[in-house]
Amino acid sequence: MVYVRIFANMKFKNLHLHSPTKEHEQLALIAKAVSHLVRLYVLNFLSKQACCYSGNLTELLPIAKSTLSQHLKELKKAGLIKGELQTPRIKYCINQENWALAQKLFKEFFES
Repeated sequence: MVYVRIFANMKFKNLHLHSPTKEHEQLALIAKAVSHLVRLYVLNFLSKQACCYSGNLTELLPIAKSTLSQHLKELKKAGLIKGELQTPRIKYCINQENWALAQKLFKEFFES
């Protein structure tokens, strides 16, 4: 991550800021993942049910399967969802542990 390396080299004492923590880095990754309307929709949809197959999501969203796949990849990269291959389909679910962590991190960030 280029941004993290650049960020780590900044002199925070001059800016009266604390050095970024692991939690800051996690929050930035999560914020990037939820910064798209389609990803927000997918998270909202998955949070209201146990799991869903990617084929069901393509029926709900007016986007190409390849585009949906890229959005799911970003959500997985941030750890917000998990996918389980059940050939020939993939079942997606909210990663409950990381979902709770994301809520906690955002709450702490906005309350500080």
